[in-house]
Amino acid sequence: MFGIGMPELIVIAIIALLVVGPKKLPDLAKSLGRGLTEFKKAADDVKSTVDDTLKAEDSQGLSPYEKDNGENEQSPSSPPAVAAESSHSESNKDTHS
Repeated sequence: MFGIGMPELIVIAIIALLVVGPKKLPDLAKSLGRGLTEFKKAADDVKSTVDDTLKAEDSQGLSPYEKDNGENEQSPSSPPAVAAESSHSESNKDTHS
């Protein structure tokens, strides 16, 4: 458990007993256990939601890495439209002068 052996757990238990006291230690252990249980439930919910989303995308044939919304229709070899427009406007300036 987290790379902690039995001797370390005993030392932690003794320190907790001295700090908290013998009367409140069971209550502290119960609340810690409940907190860990709630954390595990929340983590499982997040994991199942992510798994469901990935399965839905997979069933539609979509990969999160291969989605294309049609925004990039230019080929990589064609020059950007901004550069073409700026050179065209510069040539118009030269002819009007």
